[in-house]
Amino acid sequence: MAGEFWLNERQWKRLQRLLPRKSRGIPRVDDRRVISGIVHVMKSGGRWVDAPAIYGPRKTLYNRFVRWGAAGIWQKLFQELAAAGGPPAELLLDSTHVKAHRCAAGGKGGGKNQAIGISRGGPTTKIHALTDGLGRPVAFSFTGAQAADCRAAEVLLQDLPRKALVMADRAYDTNAVRQQIETQGAVPNIPPRSTRIWKSCFSPVLYRGRNAIERMFCRLKDYRRIATRYDKLATNFASAVYLAAAVSYWL
Repeated sequence: MAGEFWLNERQWKRLQRLLPRKSRGIPRVDDRRVISGIVHVMKSGGRWVDAPAIYGPRKTLYNRFVRWGAAGIWQKLFQELAAAGGPPAELLLDSTHVKAHRCAAGGKGGGKNQAIGISRGGPTTKIHALTDGLGRPVAFSFTGAQAADCRAAEVLLQDLPRKALVMADRAYDTNAVRQQIETQGAVPNIPPRSTRIWKSCFSPVLYRGRNAIERMFCRLKDYRRIATRYDKLATNFASAVYLAAAVSYWL
């Protein structure tokens, strides 16, 4: 049927070995079918109840997605796949805004705890990402729209590979960000703000490749449930991003 998504043989072989095993060897509902159905819902942007019947019970799709998200399984799958290629020599840092639909409001703990903030466009979530030089994501964090990029970067810039080149735009040109990068033996390549009296070294030639991370965000937003946030819980929205990134870049 047109428009359906299915993990191909190559993708499934890479993903299958990383899936958690059910206790006592009890067979689980067909993982390949269920995960394909979850990805289909994320791509289409439809409601879980409207998922095609070929993927099995809709409740199974939703429950698997939510339970594995709460257990951190989608994040772990993404991290293990992204780490398989070894530490990157070049890293790109940036963020993007995602408008939160009105049905995303009301999550337990309020917007502050569910990574929803208010911007000029209304309720919004920010996706902060770190990618390799090819624009393949290696780490994410999520905040409300009002969070400063330079503060959110503190989480993503932990455990950098030594001698890695880290590129980011002027929003990250702060002493704290530069110091965090340099103390780990990495090298920042960030254009200095015009207000700086002393300007750090910066290579415009190397910086040309930074737009790879912007293309990555565009590709992730081809998934309609990422382009617009419908999930009340930050955990569920983050799970969608991790799974979409794994399928799009690492499978």
